[in-house]
Amino acid sequence: MNKGYIAAAAYAATIPAANWMIGNVGTVCIPDGPCLIPLGFGITAPSGVLMIGLALLLRDAVHEYLGARWSLYAIGVGAVLSYLLADPFIAIASVVAFGVSELSDFAVYSKIRERSRTLGILASGVVGSVIDSVLFLWLAFGSLAHVEGQIIGKIAVTCVAAGGLFAWRFYRHGKK
Repeated sequence: MNKGYIAAAAYAATIPAANWMIGNVGTVCIPDGPCLIPLGFGITAPSGVLMIGLALLLRDAVHEYLGARWSLYAIGVGAVLSYLLADPFIAIASVVAFGVSELSDFAVYSKIRERSRTLGILASGVVGSVIDSVLFLWLAFGSLAHVEGQIIGKIAVTCVAAGGLFAWRFYRHGKK
């Protein structure tokens, strides 16, 4: 099976997983708020951060293996899944934050990937993480509490994945 289709399926799965996690997985669950996970140094983040960080990376993989058009289709499917599968209090926030952040991630990755795929993954992941974090928390909970944890968690997942990709390519091909 084509790696692009696997990436697209995994990407689509991260969206409902993130929405489910935010209300069900964490060391602390705030009433009418998110479930939180510790990131270290006293910083916590809503648990869905792990899946969204992965989603940003997988969307870049869809772009790489299947092209820009498939990447945009995947964003549309992800937005629809987010709306259909999210709890009512986060559905609209999830769709808006997801759509805006993914399109921003797409735009940045599209511009940078020709020079360096690894830099494209990092830069687009940072942009997408910040936009998604701010929009989602504000729209879903009317607060930017835990925004630093959201951003740090998503960027950490992106950095780990980009570092793994760089190491894999270096090991396999001896180039960046």
